[in-house]
Amino acid sequence: MNQALLPLLGVNLFLFVACSAAPAGSDRRPYIVQMDVSAMPTPFTTHEGWYASVLSSLSGKKEEAAPEHLYTYAHAMNGFSAVLTARQLVEIQGMAAHVSAFPETYARLHTTRTPEFLGLVGAGAGASGGGIWPASKYGEDVIVGIVDTGVWPESESFSDAGITKPVPARWKGTCEDGKAFKASMCNKKLIGARSFSKALKQRGLSIAPDDYDSPRDYYGHGSHTSSTAAGGAVKGASYFGYANGTATGIAPMARVAMYKAVFSGDTLESASSDVLAAMDQAIADGVDVMSLSLGFPENSYDTNVIAIGAFAAMQKGIFVTCSAGNDGPDGYTIMNGAPWITTVGASTIDRDFTATVTLDNGSGGAKTIHGKSVYPESTAIAGADLYYGGGHGDKNKERCEYSSLSQKEVKGKYIFCAASESVRQQMDEVQAIGGRGLIVACDTNEFLQPTDYTMPLVLVTLSDGAAIQKYLTAAKAPPKVSIRFVGTELGVKPAPTVVYFSARGPGQMSPAILKPDIIAPGVDILAAWVPNKEVMEIGTHKLFTKYMLVSGTSMSSPHVAGIAALLRSAHPDWSPAAIRSAMMTTAYVKDNANNVIVSMPNESPGTPLDYGSGHVSPNQATDPGLVYDTTADDYINFLCGLRYSSRQIAAVTGQRNAGCAAGASLDLNYPSFMVILINNAKSTTRTFNRVLTNVAGKPTKYSVSVTAPEGMKVTVTPLTLSFEGKGSKQKFSVTVQVSQVKRAGDEYSYIGNHGFLSWDEVGGQHAVRSPIVSAFAQ
Repeated sequence: MNQALLPLLGVNLFLFVACSAAPAGSDRRPYIVQMDVSAMPTPFTTHEGWYASVLSSLSGKKEEAAPEHLYTYAHAMNGFSAVLTARQLVEIQGMAAHVSAFPETYARLHTTRTPEFLGLVGAGAGASGGGIWPASKYGEDVIVGIVDTGVWPESESFSDAGITKPVPARWKGTCEDGKAFKASMCNKKLIGARSFSKALKQRGLSIAPDDYDSPRDYYGHGSHTSSTAAGGAVKGASYFGYANGTATGIAPMARVAMYKAVFSGDTLESASSDVLAAMDQAIADGVDVMSLSLGFPENSYDTNVIAIGAFAAMQKGIFVTCSAGNDGPDGYTIMNGAPWITTVGASTIDRDFTATVTLDNGSGGAKTIHGKSVYPESTAIAGADLYYGGGHGDKNKERCEYSSLSQKEVKGKYIFCAASESVRQQMDEVQAIGGRGLIVACDTNEFLQPTDYTMPLVLVTLSDGAAIQKYLTAAKAPPKVSIRFVGTELGVKPAPTVVYFSARGPGQMSPAILKPDIIAPGVDILAAWVPNKEVMEIGTHKLFTKYMLVSGTSMSSPHVAGIAALLRSAHPDWSPAAIRSAMMTTAYVKDNANNVIVSMPNESPGTPLDYGSGHVSPNQATDPGLVYDTTADDYINFLCGLRYSSRQIAAVTGQRNAGCAAGASLDLNYPSFMVILINNAKSTTRTFNRVLTNVAGKPTKYSVSVTAPEGMKVTVTPLTLSFEGKGSKQKFSVTVQVSQVKRAGDEYSYIGNHGFLSWDEVGGQHAVRSPIVSAFAQ
C-alpha cells in the first residue's frame, strides 16, 4: 500500500499547547499556519527548515518577542504551529506561500465533533463544567442495546479502560461464541453480543462468505452506531487525517450490548423475525435504551415488527429510538413513525472538510480557492497540468458531459468542470479517459459519501467556479494547479441544517402525530469501523481504516440513544415518554447564524415537518421543567382512534383483553400538535387535550404564549397552570383552526403551516415549547 495515502493516525493535528509567559499587554497567541509546500524555495531540503527560516524572518522588531515554533505538521496537513504577535501573523498572511492561519482554539476538537456541537463539552456545558455529562456520570451503568450489523470487539471504542465498576447485577445478557468471535472478547464496556440469522437463512438468503454468522461486524455499520451512542474516548482517531482528534460516544460510560440481525449478502439483508428476535432478547437481557438504525416498509403497526417490539420495550420502561429513514426530502417518507418510538431525522454539524486549490496561469498572480473534499491524500499535489474545455462555446465539454472530452487532450491532467447535474457522472467521464483528478463547480444537491472520492476531487461553489473560469480563460499559457487535501474547518455556518435525504413527515400510518420527533447529527459522523474491510481503492491501492465518516439517519438515532442514556442515568424515574418529551420541548429551531434551521436541498426555512420539534439539546433536556408523559393505556386508546380491531391491538400490545372505550380518539398526550387538513375545505379545526407533569422539585406557575401565522387561530384554556410540586399534574386544551388565505390571482392556500405553543415558567427559567403544525392529507 502507498503509505502516502495513510497519514499517521497518532499525529494530533490540533494540539492544545501552553505558551510561555508573555509581557503584560502582549498580543501573542498560538496559531496553526498552513503553507503551500509547492512554493518552498529550492535551497531548502526540509519543510521544517523552511518553516524555521520563515519564522526567523519575522523577528525584525527589537521590542517584539520572537515567534515561538511549536510543532511542524507533515502528514495531516503541511504547515506549523507557532506563537505569534498580531503583526507577525499579518506578515505571514502576506507571504505568497501562506494558505491560512487560525488561532489554536481548535485544540479541544472531538472527531465526531458532535459532543462539542451538542454542548456536552466546551462553553455549551457551562462555565463551571456543568451540564448533563457530569450530572449523569457520563451515562454510567446505563445499558444501550443496538440492533445492527454486529460489533468489532477489538476496537478501542469498546475498551473498558477507565470503567471500574463491575457489570450491573441486573444484566441478564451474555456474549455468544461464533465465527471469529469468542465470548471472552466482551468486557465491562461491551457486555453483550448476540447474533440472529435463523430466519434469514430459512428464507434461502445466503450470508456473504466474508461476513460472520456471529456477533462480529463485517459491514461496519453496527460498530459505527454503537460507538456513536456509547463508545469510549479514543485519542488520535481520524479518517485519513480528516476530523483528527478524540472520538467519543455520547454516553461514554454507558455499557453496550450488540444484537446482530443484519447481514451482508447480495445486499444488506435482515429478516423481520430475526429483528424481532433481537429486540425480544434485548428486552429480556435488561437493556435500558434500544436503538435501531434500520426500517421496514411502512405497514400498519400490527404487522411492523419494529413497532411491535418497541411497544413491548416501552412497557418495560425501555426507551426506543429509530432512524427516520433516508427517503427525503418529500413528505410522507417517514419510517418507524409509531408514537411510542422516538423517530430521529438527520442534521448537519458545523464542520466541513476542505482542500485548497492554487492556480497558476503563467502570467503571474496565482489564484487560491478553498473547496470541499474528503479525498484521502496526505501529500500535496504540486504544479500539475490543468485542463479546461470551456471558453469556446462547447457547453458539454465545459461541463465534462458524457463522451465530451478527448483522451488526447486530458489524459494525465487535472480537469476543471463547470456545474452539471451529476458530479459522479463527471468523475466517471474523467476517469474513463485517464484524467488524474478534477475540480468541479457544484450547484447540485447530490450527496457524496467519503468513499465516492476515488480520485482527487475538489468541489467549489458556483461563484468560485465562475472566478476560476474567468481566470483560466485569460490564461496565456497552459495553467498549472496545486492542491492540498486533508483540511478540517469548524464553526461553519449555517448549522445545523436538515440534510436533504432525511425523511420528512407526516407519517403514513398515523399522520395525526408529528414525525420526525427531533433531529440530531447525521452527516459525516466519525466513529468506529471494521479495520479489515476495504473501504475504497485509490488506483491499485486498497484503503482500510479503523474510523469511518458516515452519513444517514442511521447516525442520528444513536446520538439520541446516547442522550437518552444520559437522561436515564440522571433521572432513573423518568418514563420513555418523559425522556422523549424532555428532548422535544427543549429542542431549538435556530441555527448558529440565528436564523430558522434551513431545509435542504432548497435552502429554505425549515418547518416541523422537516425537523420535528427541533434539534436536540442535551443539557437543556436534563431540566425541562414539565413533561408530557404517556402510558401504554394512552397508546392503546390511540390505536382505538385509528380504528384498529381488538385483534390488531393485541398484535401490537400483547394485551388480549385490551378493548376500546367509548370516545376513543387520536388525541394522544404528545409534545406536539398536528392538524391534518381536508383537501378543498376552507378551514379545519381540531381540539387537543393535554396533561403536563412537573418534574422540577418545587411548586411553580406557568403561563402560555402562542406564535401563529396568518390563517392559524389558536385558543388555549386555561392560560395559566399552577403546579404544587414534583409529580403534580395539570390539564389544558388547545383548539387550532387553520383557514385558507386568499392570495394574488384568486388562488387559495394554507399560508404559514406551523406555529409554536410555549408554557413559560413565571419568574423562572423553564420554557416548554411545542410545535403546532398543519399538513394536507396524503
